[in-house]
Amino acid sequence: MAYRHSFAGHHYDFPDLKTLLAKASPARAGDRLAGLAAETDEERVAARFALADLPLETFLHEELVPYEADEVTRLIMDGHDAGAFEPVRSLTVGGFRDWLLSDAADEAALKALAPGLTPEMAAAVSKLMRNQDLIAAAKKCRVVTGFRSTIGLEGRLAIRIQPNHPTDDLKGIAASTLDGLMYGCGDAVIGINPATDSPEAMARLLHLIDDLRQRYDIPTQSCVLAHVTTAMEVMKRGAPVDIVFQSIAGTQKANESFGIDLAMLAEAREMALALNRGTVGNNVMYFETGQGAALSAEAHEGLDQQTVETRAYAVARAFSPLLTNTVVGFIGPEYLFDGKEITRAGLEDHFCGKLLGVPMGVDVCYTNHAEADQDDMDNLLTLLGVAGCNFVMGVPGADDIMLSYQSTSYHDALYVRSALGLKPAPEFEAWLKAMNIMDDQGQVRPELAGGAAQLLEYGAAE
Repeated sequence: MAYRHSFAGHHYDFPDLKTLLAKASPARAGDRLAGLAAETDEERVAARFALADLPLETFLHEELVPYEADEVTRLIMDGHDAGAFEPVRSLTVGGFRDWLLSDAADEAALKALAPGLTPEMAAAVSKLMRNQDLIAAAKKCRVVTGFRSTIGLEGRLAIRIQPNHPTDDLKGIAASTLDGLMYGCGDAVIGINPATDSPEAMARLLHLIDDLRQRYDIPTQSCVLAHVTTAMEVMKRGAPVDIVFQSIAGTQKANESFGIDLAMLAEAREMALALNRGTVGNNVMYFETGQGAALSAEAHEGLDQQTVETRAYAVARAFSPLLTNTVVGFIGPEYLFDGKEITRAGLEDHFCGKLLGVPMGVDVCYTNHAEADQDDMDNLLTLLGVAGCNFVMGVPGADDIMLSYQSTSYHDALYVRSALGLKPAPEFEAWLKAMNIMDDQGQVRPELAGGAAQLLEYGAAE
């Protein structure tokens, strides 16, 4: 079906829905690289006018990636909840935007609606929204998950400790982990990206973190971000797996480039659930995504990078994860050129994921060759804190020495929690106070005696 809009005395034609969505997207490097972006600002505005008049129901009848050829499309279409969609069935994309920003779209209404939305609906409406719209609507979406800590509650921001080391040195990883704990981080997960993806390496790292967790009764969870097949192998060997990780994308071809399919994810989830290691919940999966991933694998199926990214959240939603994280600036300036594009992408991803009922965090990050700096990251971190983001990263010094990119630090976590009055997960907050790392006013005080000293003694002994 073709779409048309006249603007400033010129007629703009869009041959199909895929083209309309791409042309309506805010400018970004990846869409320019793929030849999908609007050629002028006028064309972009015309596409947005045409998109605003499009009935939401269109996305239930016009597939962007063929149903027969793509299992992600089949997941989206077969899993659609028609009853949940009913309250917004009569709306256009523009009308849906207005409804999202109205008082009628409160937390309860948005939670009930989520199963009735497709990723394409979420992507479409985001293209009509200013940054403040994305923040205001996302703040009303609450997605709560749990394993040993409860993540996503209002007024709380969890932090992943990311203690990566270029040689998987156990002492280096332990030092980074202890540093993070003393700054009140780690309630989301202690998550290590291994330098070596092997069952033996993964098991060593899991035992390191599990020993520390059990010794001090820390209400958190561990995850080694190895491939899902590696996690399945170490579970068979009896390693202490809490959370299973996998990178995912929005098309079958892109997921195949990661060496996965939906059946494999389902099998891994069932294995992790069978271990029954959680205490406050049973969300056992951790997914990471990022705009540009499908394009970089030449598996984007002609979709703009924000739309195909949002389709990845349908994959995440199907497996009830504890955490889903868009690593927003990690792939590089070929896909998100500068701080402005990274900021916009981070707010889009967070909004779209939350709208679909996915527990979203954001790795506020950039590569060293991008036109961005820590001031850009400070801005995005603050905006995400206002928007109700579930979790962000805690990287020693904000500089990941193994993955070679810039993220957010333990100090940044202290800043955003303090500036916005946010707290850690409740179970973790109680532990911090019991360990004398946090005072009765909720201030993290790593110099206090007691628990911090115990952690330091542990580190020295190890």
